[in-house]
Parts: sequence; structure tokens; C-alpha cells
Amino acid sequence: MRSPLWSVRKLLAHFAAVLALGALAACSPAFLSAPAPEVGAVAPEIRLQSLQGEALSLGDLRGQVVLINFWATWCGPCKLEMPAIQARYNDGGFAVLAVDFNEPADLVQTFVDDLDLSFPVLLDPGGKVQELYRVRGYPTTFFVDAEGIIRALHIGEMSADILDNYLARMGVRP
Repeated sequence: MRSPLWSVRKLLAHFAAVLALGALAACSPAFLSAPAPEVGAVAPEIRLQSLQGEALSLGDLRGQVVLINFWATWCGPCKLEMPAIQARYNDGGFAVLAVDFNEPADLVQTFVDDLDLSFPVLLDPGGKVQELYRVRGYPTTFFVDAEGIIRALHIGEMSADILDNYLARMGVRP
């Protein structure tokens, strides 16, 4: 005859298995199937709608250096770094994909208008692309080379000097 302790252990083992399966089911397919983006790896594809309703993708920018900036309107450091990104974007030599986190288009448009941003701003309903890129803080910026390889990752606010340093390493000169 088995002891009552054996039954408790078996019950706990089943409970742990059910919890583990539930946790896996809660993860999105993108999170489970794709490796985390890292420096030296191919940047995961992005295909999102811009504020103007145009479908834009990272693949369409192959052959160009691309700055992918993940941000939100409520993020103070995001707001502080946007003018530096805009100024360097005006100089040319690279593309920008600014991916907003799951916010209403009218709120994002107000933010863009207030800062007079002219680079493409993409909407990420549900945060699927941010999940794919494993964004855990704002702002987060990936620098992708002309071949689609991630060459640098910066988490946190970038000053103009920091931004210029990353771009120079990518071969983009002011």
C-alpha cells in the first residue's frame, strides 16, 4: 500500500505540469518560435501599418542602414531622444522605423505633431513586434546594417553624441 505522502507528491507533480503547460500556452507563438534578437543576428521581420495607414516592412529597407526605435508616448526618455533622431534623420544616410507600443493612433499622432517628426512611425497593436524583439524597457533602439544584421542595441535614452557614435560605427556620417 502506498503512503499518503506519495499521493500528495503525485498530486503536486500533476499540478506543476498543468501550471507549466498553462504558462507555455500563455506565451505567444512569436515568442515561442523565434530566437531573441541579438547583435550579429538577422533582425526579425517587421511589417506594420504607419500612422498614415501604409504597410511598411524592414525587408523593404534592405540595402539601407535602419534605426528601429521602440517607444511610447508616456515615456519621458523617448520624448527627450526623438529630436536627436529627427535631426540625424534629416541629414540622411539611414532609415528610421519608430515603433509605438500599442497606443491609439490619435494619441501617437499628437505626439508626432508636437515633436514635428517626419520619419515613419509604426503602430504595433497588441505589441506583437515589441514582443518579438523582446523589448523590456523604453526606449530600445536596434541598429540594423544594409544586409539586415543587428549591429548594435541601445536600451535607454540616447543623446545626440551617443546616436552619432552608433551611426558612425554603421558607416553613416553627418
